[in-house]
Amino acid sequence: MKDKPLIAITMGDPSGIGPEVVAKALRQPEIHRRMKPFVVGAVSQMNDALRMIRSDARTARVKSTAEINGRPEIVEVLEIDGTQNLDFPKGRHSAESGKASHAWVEQAAAMAIRQEVHAIATAPVNKESWQMAGSPDLGHQEVFRRLTGSEYVATMLVSGELRCMHLSTHRSLRDACDYVTAPNVLRAIRLTHTHFTRWGFDDPRIAVAGLNPHASDNGLIGREEIDHIAPAVKAAQTEGIQATGPHPADSVFNQAIDGKFDVVVVMYHDQGHVAIKVHGFQESISVNLGIPFIRTSVDHGTAFDIAGKNRADETSMVEALKMAASLATRSGLKPR
Repeated sequence: MKDKPLIAITMGDPSGIGPEVVAKALRQPEIHRRMKPFVVGAVSQMNDALRMIRSDARTARVKSTAEINGRPEIVEVLEIDGTQNLDFPKGRHSAESGKASHAWVEQAAAMAIRQEVHAIATAPVNKESWQMAGSPDLGHQEVFRRLTGSEYVATMLVSGELRCMHLSTHRSLRDACDYVTAPNVLRAIRLTHTHFTRWGFDDPRIAVAGLNPHASDNGLIGREEIDHIAPAVKAAQTEGIQATGPHPADSVFNQAIDGKFDVVVVMYHDQGHVAIKVHGFQESISVNLGIPFIRTSVDHGTAFDIAGKNRADETSMVEALKMAASLATRSGLKPR
């Protein structure tokens, strides 16, 4: 690759395992072969993490993306004014950790919006710490929606060749069932098609899962498939989208793993999350759809119970970085 994509990594909550998984990911030679990564976070915390994992790398503070060299032996860190001298206690909620991690996410998003970076990959934040810091945002997705003015932001989970685009995520199961309407399903199919086409998939094959057991057995077990999901699939097909379904959820994921489909549109949180995490828990990551830049993320939390103990697994962070670089390359993004 002549021009490696520039990837901003938000360090996550410094009281959790974010600095550790970032430090461990950045010691992988493959990461540096595929991209130019840098960290949006705190130099002090990255130094602590590098010492803990006995890395030979050293940190370097940068003030802008123009200063980034991408040398594997140096972890380049872009700090934010007002976050350098805060106290970040390990293994517990902290307003200061919430304040800093929120600021780092906002900074990375702003750089992505200005196209100063090709993608961002995020380490885990803690929603309770954000609330303690007075953040108006519940999590990453709310930050991106607010800063970009995006009306509809969705989550796709990925593990290996299995990709699950979620119609809804953090809704109660009762509310999630009510959310399965023909307009909502059609919007999710369109969004999926748009992003996969942008990412270089040729005529993406989109499977749409049913909501009820056996995809309702032609209306014997619920009517959502007949009244809402099937009409949405048909409408998408008339627009030239290669969508099929509704497929029974107990078989569609194996078919996707076997290569029959590029992505499965699932109807609610656990329908997709359980499939992904059973297929490959450590490798699972998330990708946002509906925002005007590429954002990937680890699919785990801040793990306060093991923070600072050199016990965190970096696999998800590595996969999130690899996916960010892959999507940036497939999208044909060029460095400015």
